[in-house]
Amino acid sequence: MFFSALLYYLVLIPISVLPFCVLHLKSRFLYVIIFYVVGYRKKVVLANIRNSFPEKSEKEQREIAKRFYKHLCDVLLESQTIFTISPKRLARHITCKNPELVNKYYEQGKNVILAIGHYNSWELLLTGLNSFLKHQAVVLYTPLSDSYLDKKMITARSRNGTIMLPTKGVKLFFETPSEKLHASLFAIDQSPADPTKCYWMKFLNQETAVLYGTEYFAKKYNQPVLFTRLNKIKRGHYELEFVEVTDKPLETAYGEITEKVTRILEKDIIAKPEFWLWSHKRWKHKKSDK
Repeated sequence: MFFSALLYYLVLIPISVLPFCVLHLKSRFLYVIIFYVVGYRKKVVLANIRNSFPEKSEKEQREIAKRFYKHLCDVLLESQTIFTISPKRLARHITCKNPELVNKYYEQGKNVILAIGHYNSWELLLTGLNSFLKHQAVVLYTPLSDSYLDKKMITARSRNGTIMLPTKGVKLFFETPSEKLHASLFAIDQSPADPTKCYWMKFLNQETAVLYGTEYFAKKYNQPVLFTRLNKIKRGHYELEFVEVTDKPLETAYGEITEKVTRILEKDIIAKPEFWLWSHKRWKHKKSDK
């Protein structure tokens, strides 16, 4: 706890108050360290890109990797601002294109499920999401192993009223009646812990185990599903956009919702691959593990 507190007060907090322009200057230095000196997960990144874009030349694949690392350094430093960022400052860096697409369900008295990928500056999205919705924003998350930093992260992400919900408590949450309508955010691009309890599909040219929770809870509780896209307008500035997936989940076939949200994310990645989290060990499981 002592070292975690030192990290929080001597590193994270001082970084969090810096202007974005200063963070971006530091980002280029960090890029040189991470890409050329440390080589952070470079083998994982290059392998993921190579397998996802086999039609591209080695030079093109490496260029994607370089652009990814530059963007990753931006995101890492931008994410530190959530510890101190004010609503006014946050509003200068993230806006919402079409909140009415979600808010219409609030008027209809319906809870909704939002699907998201690790694309662009997701920490800013989590922190700002609740300010754009009439629903109460609820974000599912896996607690950090460091309990001190986990509490600080929960506090930071909740600055604008977002509720952070540990994944272990999701079933109880959905089963407990609430007076407040909820918009529950599910990440769809993490590697499942159990490959036998997921949906298998072709994603980025590879057989992929996809988390089934978004579809499971949408159908079990009959909640409309929207994809949550974060567009990068320019460096340090993002626009949240909602995409309708289905307002009748009970009428969809098995795997249909999972396929739709994953295909939307895939299309975004193909268009701008550098904005996705390639350092994640996404393809740990093989279909033979099923």
